Amino acid sequence: MSWIVLIVSGVLEAVWAGALTRSEGFTRLWPSVVFGVALALSMAGLGWSLRTIPLGTGYAVWVGIGVVGTAAYGIVALGEPATVARVLCLVAIIAGIVGLKLTSGGAH
Repeated sequence: MSWIVLIVSGVLEAVWAGALTRSEGFTRLWPSVVFGVALALSMAGLGWSLRTIPLGTGYAVWVGIGVVGTAAYGIVALGEPATVARVLCLVAIIAGIVGLKLTSGGAH
């Protein structure tokens, strides 16, 4: 269950990052509200999952999911370039996330 919460929390990190840019410096109400709610839920989920997942692994997985999700959002929704080099770097991050999960030892 901790891994599911961690993954959802990582996705919520990408949500709050996307909402942050849409809030235009917190001048738009609804993106600012989405930012605050997603941020709180993301942090709460990270904290909860770290009760059973090692800190280094959990934090790195959370950040990695957020990075990949935010970069994908930028490419799909904001028109950022999807160069071969960028996509390969995102694949490398995903490989690192999977590797951390597989080598996390006895954590649940």
